[in-house]
Amino acid sequence: MAVAEVDKPALDWRQALKSRLEAVASQKAKKTDQELKDNEMDLFTKYYIEWRGGRKKNNLSYKSIPRFYYRLPAEDEILLQKLREESRAVFLQRKSRELLDNEELQNLWFLLDKHQTPPLIGEEAMINYENFLEVKEKAGQKCKQFFAAKIFAKLLHNDPYGRISIMQFFNYVMRKVWLHQTRIGLSLYDVAGQGYLRESDLENYILELIPTLPQLDGLEKSFYSFYVCTAVRKFFFFLDPLRTGKIKIQDILACSFLDDLLELRDEELSKESQESNWFSAPSALRVYGQYLNLDKDHNGMLSKEELSRYGTGTLTGVFLDRVFQECLTYDGEMAIQEQMKLHGQEPVSFQDVKDEIFDMVKPKDPYKITLQDLISSGQGDTVSSILIDLNGFWTYENREVLVANDNDGSADLDDS
Repeated sequence: MAVAEVDKPALDWRQALKSRLEAVASQKAKKTDQELKDNEMDLFTKYYIEWRGGRKKNNLSYKSIPRFYYRLPAEDEILLQKLREESRAVFLQRKSRELLDNEELQNLWFLLDKHQTPPLIGEEAMINYENFLEVKEKAGQKCKQFFAAKIFAKLLHNDPYGRISIMQFFNYVMRKVWLHQTRIGLSLYDVAGQGYLRESDLENYILELIPTLPQLDGLEKSFYSFYVCTAVRKFFFFLDPLRTGKIKIQDILACSFLDDLLELRDEELSKESQESNWFSAPSALRVYGQYLNLDKDHNGMLSKEELSRYGTGTLTGVFLDRVFQECLTYDGEMAIQEQMKLHGQEPVSFQDVKDEIFDMVKPKDPYKITLQDLISSGQGDTVSSILIDLNGFWTYENREVLVANDNDGSADLDDS
């Protein structure tokens, strides 16, 4: 009994607490959703007013946030348009003056060479971080942006003395300067001032670029329009897959097309390089000749029937249909098995071809092949030729025989 009497107050306290909690829970349950929302809004309003009052005491408010949106002037706002164009021109001129000129680049090379760090390994001059910083102080304000620690770290490889190649660093600087120069040059043709070029903008850029490319000196002026068209289509085919009619300047700089185009500034460009360069005069003339040969009715456009004669006339109907679905046309201007029957060859099993293609590509999803799968596999050209051209398919199917014949021919030459 004594134990029971001692424990009774504790039990009464626990019971009272339990009852209170049940009462609170019951009271909360009786509140409607609207009441809960009202309570939340009251609390929010209370704290927001207190916060705003504190901001006002410090003379701060939302009005202190700087303006970040400016609408483009309308077509009839001539004065605003002119003001915008002039301000952009001044901005681009200022950016251009910030770039290293030829004299400053030569001075940078001289300083780097003067501060190279021994010992000399091979023929490549090297520089350590201490001398790197010393060149930074002597090279001038324009150069300081290139002498960051992270740039040195990126160029640091396996040198046992912790040095980087002077030539690699200088090439990095040259590349950055070239990119900024080209960015500014392209921006001059950006009529909208929004960081992209429309088709007409890019046409104007390339047309005015032609006289500065010695490798195009032989082109007749009457051929300029076709050349510009083929060059621009190369950019838009790859850089505007959604057919928006515009390309980001950033994307133009990131791809290699502009490098190929500006390679034509080299007066001593080899014949092999010209043949492999899409923008060279021989390449443009070759495309033009093929186009004229296909255009049987001489109306300046290719119909589906005319395009089907391309090469050896073995393009599949499915491929041609897809081309005309995707590309701009005017008035209407497994397929491999059909082509094989048409040319008297024994058709192959679709399942066999499908299995071979999947084995080549090794896609992430075993049930489909994406564009990224093709790119990653490095087999995109082979797969495309198998699916769209009978000759490409035949070459792939008989690759072992062809290799064996080549080896036999080589052996005969060796014997002779």
